[in-house]
Amino acid sequence: MSDNKCQRVTIIMATKRRPLHQKLNFRPNTSDNNLEYRGTKPTCEPTSIKETMMLMVLYLCKKSLFFDTNLKVAIYLGTLFLLSLFADFASVPKMYLSRSDNIFNKFFVKFAWGWNLLLLVPFVVFTTYIYCCGQKQRIIKHHLLRICIATFFWWFWTTLFNVVEASFGRCNHRQFGTKGSCLQAGHVWNGFDVSGHTFILIYGSLLLIEETRCMENWDSIKEHLRLENHHRVSRDPSQNLNPLRNLSDPEMHDLQLNYKKYTPYIRGLFITITLFQIMWDVMLVCTMLYYHIMIEKFLGGALAILTWFFTYRMWYVHPKLFPKLPGQGVFKYIKKKGEPQAVPRRRTGSVVNGRGPLFMGRPIYPQQEAAQEESSAQ
Repeated sequence: MSDNKCQRVTIIMATKRRPLHQKLNFRPNTSDNNLEYRGTKPTCEPTSIKETMMLMVLYLCKKSLFFDTNLKVAIYLGTLFLLSLFADFASVPKMYLSRSDNIFNKFFVKFAWGWNLLLLVPFVVFTTYIYCCGQKQRIIKHHLLRICIATFFWWFWTTLFNVVEASFGRCNHRQFGTKGSCLQAGHVWNGFDVSGHTFILIYGSLLLIEETRCMENWDSIKEHLRLENHHRVSRDPSQNLNPLRNLSDPEMHDLQLNYKKYTPYIRGLFITITLFQIMWDVMLVCTMLYYHIMIEKFLGGALAILTWFFTYRMWYVHPKLFPKLPGQGVFKYIKKKGEPQAVPRRRTGSVVNGRGPLFMGRPIYPQQEAAQEESSAQ
């Protein structure tokens, strides 16, 4: 009898147990359209080792490219003056990079603008296609136009340098009055040769830096997509501060698809651009040490910096003029310094707003926090 009673109690308890598969409060059932769903936000996908290594490489590239631009410009001007002046009066030891036929000068610097276009055009097309949601007119008028303007300034200044040298120079043999005839006869043309290499290397470096600014907070787009999808599916009535809130459902779908599709190519181009920018800086130092005189290099570099400042610091920032700065599209994902983030950070430091160290979101020293709140209230 005791065994039968135990079996009956076990059966009754088993029938009172809740089923394993129930509606969870944080997983909305999309099949029922008449219910309002609440719950926690979905968690992020786990990061693989490959993704972690890629993020580390991208972090180093951003540290190199997004070095304080104003300080970088000051370094350019200072080294152009001091290092070039030193090279004019001192004998600098020769090395492989001092030869005009070295591999970097022969295959890269002489075609520097072509390399810049080869990297920037697909980079701008891929990135703008994502944050402009495929709007071709906006992509061309707001962003690709910058590449055309930069190419025009490169052509204008380099052509002007050649005109100045040909018009205000003379051959070491007086019988030749033009630069072409002088060089063809094997003589030397002495003219004021503004350093075109210095201009191209500095202006090209600044152009690469500015055009890749859209990579700042690029990974936050994935976070915005995740949270916005959750907000739309769960129909959360709370205030939505997501920058993607004004996008239509087809635009959201295309954005999510294109971001996943083109981000690997964008990352590869970004890493390559970083390597080229470093190479331009190295070749610029070689130009300072071994080519032209100080005034020719300083003038070429100053014109490059003035052109960059006029376009990216005066022209493109004007709200009523086209084109726009990189990263300005249908939605805003790049946050300025001091601006609150719409997407919360995954990890927070141990000290937040001077409240003291925290453990799992709770203060370790509650008495210290209470004292600080009391002092701030007073």
